[in-house]
Amino acid sequence: MSALSYVTGAPHSAWQTYLTQVERVLPLLGDLSRWADTLRHPKRALIVDIPLEMDDGSVRHFEGYRVQHNLSRGPGKGGVRYHPDVTLEEVMALSAWMTIKCAALNLPFGGAKGGIRVDPSSLSVKELERLTRRYTSEIGSVIGPQQDIPAPDVGTNAQVMAWMMDTWSMNVGATTTGVVTGKPVHLGGSLGRVKATGRGVFVTGCRAADKLGIDVAQSRVAVQGFGNVGSVSAELFNEKGARVVAVQDHSATLYQAAGIDIPALQRWQQQHGSIQGFPGADSVTDEAFWSLDYDILIPAALEGQITAACAAQLTCRMVIEGANGPTLPEADDILQRRGIMLIPDVIANAGGVTVSYFEWVQDFSSFFWREEEINQRLDGIMSDALDAVWQKAQQLAITLRTAAYALACERILLARKDRGLYP
Repeated sequence: MSALSYVTGAPHSAWQTYLTQVERVLPLLGDLSRWADTLRHPKRALIVDIPLEMDDGSVRHFEGYRVQHNLSRGPGKGGVRYHPDVTLEEVMALSAWMTIKCAALNLPFGGAKGGIRVDPSSLSVKELERLTRRYTSEIGSVIGPQQDIPAPDVGTNAQVMAWMMDTWSMNVGATTTGVVTGKPVHLGGSLGRVKATGRGVFVTGCRAADKLGIDVAQSRVAVQGFGNVGSVSAELFNEKGARVVAVQDHSATLYQAAGIDIPALQRWQQQHGSIQGFPGADSVTDEAFWSLDYDILIPAALEGQITAACAAQLTCRMVIEGANGPTLPEADDILQRRGIMLIPDVIANAGGVTVSYFEWVQDFSSFFWREEEINQRLDGIMSDALDAVWQKAQQLAITLRTAAYALACERILLARKDRGLYP
C-alpha cells in the first residue's frame, strides 16, 4: 500500500488498522474501487511548532497537528486531542475514521482531526489558554466554518473550543461561532452536545439489542473508560434498567455483580479524578475485565484496546464501540467467528459529530433548537443509520463494520468520481 509511506509504525498502529479496514471493503465497491487511493491518502497534513511561555518564565515547545483526510463531501470535521501520546500517525487515522463516520451517517462533512502532544493536566489554566491560542493561530489558515470545523476530543472541552473560536474570530476580524463546535451554549453551542456521543452509543446499542432479541432492561453491561462517553453511556443504560456490573478506567477496574451505583460513581469520579477507591464495588485486575460475566461491552477509552487475546476471552453477546478504533482487525475476526455482534465506532459513537452538525447549522442560522428537539433528531438519524447498515450486512452476509464501510466508501468515492480531478 503506497499510503504506508506516510508512516513506519508498528503493525497494530491506528493508521494500519484503518488501512486494513479499507482493504476489506474494496471488493464490494465495484467500479468505484478505481478511486480507492483517495481513501489511503490524507488530503492535507499540517505539523506545527507551538512555543509556549510557561508561568515561570521558561519557554517550552510542543508539537501540534491538523490532518484533513478527505473533503469530497464537505468541509472537514473532527476533534482536537490534547494527550502526551498524540502522534501524526494517530491523528491521520482519527481523521480517516471521521471521513468514514460522516459518510456513514450521511452528514455533509469530510474527515479531519487535530491534536497536540501534551499532558493538559500539567499546565495551568493560563498556560493551557496560551497553548490553545497559539495552536489555533498556527492552523488558522486551514480551518474555518466552510473549510474545517474542529471540536472537543480527549483532553479538550468547551472552554478550549471557546478560546479557539475567539482566537480565529480575532484573526479574521469578525465573531465566527461556526468555526468550531462543542462550544459553551452561551457562545453558540448546542444543547444536548455534552451527552451526544454517549447517547448515540445508547441509541444504537438498544436498536441492535432489539434486533438480536436482547432485553436491555435485563442485561449486564461493562464499560471501559469512564470519561464523557463511557459515563454517559453507563448512565443511560442504567436508567433503562440494565445493570452496569463492570467499569474500567486508567486507574482501576471495578466489578459488582448486583450492579454499580452509576450516579454515585460519577460523583466519585468528579471529586477524585478517577474511579480508584470507589467503595461501592470490588477492585479486580485490569486483565480480569475481559473475562467477567456481562452481556454488553462498551469500549469507550482509546484505540487498540480489544486485542485478539481479549476478544478470545469475552463472553458477552454484543460490543458497542464508544471509542474510535478500539478493536484490532484480528480481534474483529475472532468476534465474528464467536458470534459476538459488534456495533462499529463509525456508527455507534457518531452522536457527537451529529449534534456538532446540528450546532454548525444553528450557528449559521442563529436560530437554536430545544434539547428535546435535538435529541429527537439525533435518535432518528442514529437509528436510521444503524438500520441501513444492518440491512446491508444482512443482504451481503458481512459484518456490520464492513457494511458501514461499504456504505460510507460508496458515498465518498461517488463524490470523488463526480467531482473529478482538478486541474
